[in-house]
Amino acid sequence: MPLYTLEDARAALEHLTPIPFDQERTLPGGGTVRLRRSGHILGAGSVQLDWAGITTVFSGDLGRYDDPVMVDPISVERADYLLVESTYGDRRHDKRDPADALAEIVGGTIARGGTVIIPAFAVGRVQTLLFHFHQLKLKGSLSNVPVFLDSPMAEDASEIFCRDTEDLKLSEAECRRACAVAHYTRDVEESKALTANPVPKVIISASGMATGGRVLHHLKRYAPDPKNTILFAGFQAGGTRGAAMLSGVESVKIHGEYVPVRAQVRNLDMLSAHADADEIMRWLGGFKAAPRMTFVIHGEASASDALRHRIEEELRWPCMVPDHGQRVELA
Repeated sequence: MPLYTLEDARAALEHLTPIPFDQERTLPGGGTVRLRRSGHILGAGSVQLDWAGITTVFSGDLGRYDDPVMVDPISVERADYLLVESTYGDRRHDKRDPADALAEIVGGTIARGGTVIIPAFAVGRVQTLLFHFHQLKLKGSLSNVPVFLDSPMAEDASEIFCRDTEDLKLSEAECRRACAVAHYTRDVEESKALTANPVPKVIISASGMATGGRVLHHLKRYAPDPKNTILFAGFQAGGTRGAAMLSGVESVKIHGEYVPVRAQVRNLDMLSAHADADEIMRWLGGFKAAPRMTFVIHGEASASDALRHRIEEELRWPCMVPDHGQRVELA
């Protein structure tokens, strides 16, 4: 059962107040907060909280440096206490050009008469994929390959993306041209027709870890055929269908039945919107002094501990990975 309803979500929105980036905002009861762009997805930010003479910084989800779409993460110069994410704390992203990797995988699949299914997050990942497909088609690559975006949420997110470009390296016109590379399917009947269509093509659909959404219907149809490719575009959390398929399972359970996975399964981790270990360390390098304590959070246990080790060894900062439910008093 869902954890909350549409009514719950609407009620929660009444308690939210927008805060602009790079402006200090006084909080009720004292203290101030300042947001800095973290480059992860549209609107993502690091948080600096000043309260009772103590500065605490939350990195939030850090984005990539030199990303063609999103702005770089903004550095922070000081904090008494720092909480830093560690999603890719133990890994480095593939340095290949993601457009080249896309061209290779999609081109190979189309050549054998198959379809490429790309589970993708509606906010951020979809728009980055559309940008790379647009660039490929401008260069004459994959020019005859139809690209479909089957996600009403992603279509809405793309409109917001192109309307609010302060977080982007693209102009509104560039963003709209990139997003126009796909044919958008909004209604259910058109989505069903797309699933049944045998023509080789690319279908981008949410959700990004195959935990729900329209992509499940496409996976049921295309995963059993070895001609096809299931192409993930970034981190797959443990326990998700995405992680299971990347680990090589022979079948996944969808809508109460087991679906064989005979299609090729690939992952383009360089398309992840999360900074890798080197990029996290680069962001940490913006601090002019060591925090009193750095807490490594938001990652698998192995990734968090690997990042903790690097911070201690390379930066010589006091650092810890807190246990679940642990309480720490900031003095």
